[in-house]
Amino acid sequence: MTRLRGDVRYRFRVDDEEVHVVVEGDAEWVEGIVERLNLTDVGFTMPMARASRPTNLSGVSSGDDEDDPVPEDRPPADMGPTPDPSRIPIVRRPIGELDLEGAIDAIGLVDMQRPDPVELMDVIADMEAPMPVKDAMSVDPMAEAWLKALMEVVVREHGATAMRTQDIEEVLGERLGERRDGLLEVWLNTLFSAGKLVKVHGGDGVGWGPSPAWLAS
Repeated sequence: MTRLRGDVRYRFRVDDEEVHVVVEGDAEWVEGIVERLNLTDVGFTMPMARASRPTNLSGVSSGDDEDDPVPEDRPPADMGPTPDPSRIPIVRRPIGELDLEGAIDAIGLVDMQRPDPVELMDVIADMEAPMPVKDAMSVDPMAEAWLKALMEVVVREHGATAMRTQDIEEVLGERLGERRDGLLEVWLNTLFSAGKLVKVHGGDGVGWGPSPAWLAS
């Protein structure tokens, strides 16, 4: 579990088994509860939002005595100049004449290309076998380790956020054990319920992407 301070919220959910755990409070207290429930390897812990008050950090004097607190309803003294709408350029064009593709090409951006499964197969074939994931609740630590290695390549080298189920099956093949079609879908849903994957719904099917915490663990 990531070491946090202040008020945090821990959440773990398994929809299939109607399990929903939420613990809120001081970080050390929440961590103790999570460890006592043996949930340290699942779920997410995140800081809770706090109400803030205006704070003048610029060194610009507000005109008050330094020993007197600034009222909470008083805005900071360094809000900057009054906005001048006349300095905002006005651009008018007939509806439908905005060339988005031309504008994107002009600044050097290219469309995101879906990673080629054949290229990913070559990358995985040249990769050393990863260490099995250290998670007592993992159904298949070795298959999960291969999936994490694949997701790391897809996200960090190709800039993609998710892969289709059929692409995962094609790239990893026997490294997934006997998981094919429906069995693979069930296993991926289990990882999704554990907070390790995110599910992306698209026009051509369901995609799966790694959660940042799982990828970094």
